[in-house]
Amino acid sequence: MLKLFRAQTQPLSRWLTLAFQDQGSAASFISRPKGNHRYSLIMAAIAVATLTSVVGHRFYNEPQLAIGRPAPETIRAPRSTQAIDQVATDAAIEAALKDALSIYRVDQTASQIIIANLEQTLLSITQLRQRAGPLPFIPTTILSVSTQTTLRQMDASDWQRLLRDLATQPPDSKPLRTSRGSASQTFAELRRQQETPQALPWPELISRIEKAQQQYQAALRTKPSNLIDFDLPALLALTDQDWQQAQNSFKQILARILTQGIPPGLPNQVTEATVAIHLQNDSAAIQQLGERLLPPILQPNLRIDPVKTLRQREIIAQQIPPVTVSIRRDDIIVTAGTPISQRAFALLEHFQLSRRGINGWGLAFTFALVSGEIALFIWVQKRLRLYLSKRDYLLILLLSTTAPLLVWTTSLRFTSLPAIGLLISSFYSSVLGAVVILGLTVLMALGMSGSLIEFSAVVVGSLIATLVARQRRSREELALLGIIVALAQGLTCFALMSLTGGTVYAILGESVIQGFAGLSWTVVALGISPYLEHLFDLVTPIRLAELANPNRPLLKRLSQEAPGTFQHTMFVATLAEAGASALNCNVELVRTGTLYHDIGKMHDPLYFIENQLNTDNKHDYLDDPWQSADIIKKHVSEGLVMARKCRLPAAVQAFIPEHQGTMVIAFFHHQAQQRAAENPHLPPVQEIDFRYPGPTPQSRETAIVMLADSCEAALRSLKDVNSELALQTINKIFKARWQDQQLIDSHLTRADLDTLAKVFVEVWMQFHHKRIPYPTAPKNM
Repeated sequence: MLKLFRAQTQPLSRWLTLAFQDQGSAASFISRPKGNHRYSLIMAAIAVATLTSVVGHRFYNEPQLAIGRPAPETIRAPRSTQAIDQVATDAAIEAALKDALSIYRVDQTASQIIIANLEQTLLSITQLRQRAGPLPFIPTTILSVSTQTTLRQMDASDWQRLLRDLATQPPDSKPLRTSRGSASQTFAELRRQQETPQALPWPELISRIEKAQQQYQAALRTKPSNLIDFDLPALLALTDQDWQQAQNSFKQILARILTQGIPPGLPNQVTEATVAIHLQNDSAAIQQLGERLLPPILQPNLRIDPVKTLRQREIIAQQIPPVTVSIRRDDIIVTAGTPISQRAFALLEHFQLSRRGINGWGLAFTFALVSGEIALFIWVQKRLRLYLSKRDYLLILLLSTTAPLLVWTTSLRFTSLPAIGLLISSFYSSVLGAVVILGLTVLMALGMSGSLIEFSAVVVGSLIATLVARQRRSREELALLGIIVALAQGLTCFALMSLTGGTVYAILGESVIQGFAGLSWTVVALGISPYLEHLFDLVTPIRLAELANPNRPLLKRLSQEAPGTFQHTMFVATLAEAGASALNCNVELVRTGTLYHDIGKMHDPLYFIENQLNTDNKHDYLDDPWQSADIIKKHVSEGLVMARKCRLPAAVQAFIPEHQGTMVIAFFHHQAQQRAAENPHLPPVQEIDFRYPGPTPQSRETAIVMLADSCEAALRSLKDVNSELALQTINKIFKARWQDQQLIDSHLTRADLDTLAKVFVEVWMQFHHKRIPYPTAPKNM
């Protein structure tokens, strides 16, 4: 009893909670029974051996006479030759690639947006000019365009002063100065029309001028927001003919510039100078307007083509000639005691005098480092209380091995670290994924010979994928994560390369390639994730959400063939979900497991009371409690058969037998005892014949469903909606399950049971809330 008490009151659960999760959400780990530690040790030994052999591959054939080491003796060339200096060649290729230009392509979408922005701006100006009225608004044979422009722009005070001058001054007098400066030409033309009207009478001419002034002022008061920075008088001073010519010119200039392409990072001064050159053949007014209107609209429409850029870099690398060093026979390659130079090492390699062999100390150091990281992994796993099966260990090992293998065979930028972080985080834990990524980072840095900038960008993208992936609940969100990883990896590369120097286009090209690599690995991870889930029997939040879809074939059959069981299942799921959330368990697993826990009742639904609607009880016709108990127990075995046929995950299948545990089928057990008491000739009743085969709940999740399933029927039978009575009923059921040792392996504590009882009562009260009684309609008299 003391052992039982300690097991049941242990304050810390051995089941996992998600380390990085939104507030209020439950853990997403799979609860499984404790396994054999021997398998953990075997898998750890295999992991150490595998990673040591992969990461430490360079120590198997390492030259003892390496660059920088002192030569043990004087070594001479056995013959004359020209040897390729691979280190110098690689450096030359790296230098050439650093300044390599990226391949750009015209982004038609960006070009269309730029064209649409110009069209919108021109439309706004056209509408503004329409509100201001035409120019000229009077035939130019009567008043010149410049005079009409001046008259239209006059405010009321200047106009009235000009009219007074025309009315009071002698014919040969000079005009007074207005607030807008000299009006000599305007005054003279109006005086001429006043004295000798031509096509228009003087009153009608004044009326047209005043109408034009009113339209002009009204247009100024309705200035569009996209023209707020423009000089409106200059816009409106153009004649209609000039404005039409300006529109055509602006569109042609924009088309030519977009065809040539605008790269990102182009200085504003270059754009402005380009526009000015294209406007040279236009009038001064159109030039001034175009230099103000076009540069803000012109935005980059060239995008780096990552595929062609990568191919271009490969061509550049292939075109770099190998660096060679020459030596004659018996010339000294290196003198005893002097450090081996890069040139000397190239010659030693060529003559196979570098004394290559196994570096035992290097392998030992790698072995120790790998062992330490494997130990750290296991320690974190235990701290998280996460059980991993042999399949889980194998999957993590296979994923971890791909990163150094790809670096070994390709280059650092193509390592699979982002995919590894995303998959391990999705399947198990963000913390565990981060531990794996950081461990692989240290191991790969041990034998790294590539760019530190590229590797740093990959590591940053991988950590972001690891820390964010566990919070995703749909394939769409994981697809968005790919964009986040690409941006993080590309921006990190851009920032680091900017600090070290280089041309803008080379930095942009390498950054785009890094972002493209991060996005590609995210796509690969999303593509293989469903296959890994089925192959290694994994459950993720996304897979659980898919299995919980009521349109799944098995759940749809349950709702049609056993509707009473389906309704019972839905209410049990509501209770269990609330309880799992309160205890910070795996809510997604609890909901999905609950939906499938009674699917075995479909083998004969009418033998279960919730499906007996207006029909007789089939057990009455059997009149055999032993046979009835066998039929009831059969819903567990039949449920497992259906679950395996539909390939449900093992974590979901566990709810089918464990929600009943080894409980007694009390009704038929009591009926059999009564029969035995009435008929002494019957054999004694064996309780084992009326118990479910088990096992008892092996996790808190399945235990919560057991308790919710037991309480649902009891709460449904209550006629009085009373929270105190409901709490007493629930506590009575919990006590019975506790005393029957059904919860001994679940690690639910007494405090957990108190919490569950309160939550179950709250949920039940919400389902049975009171309603306002509606008055009956009075009968018609």
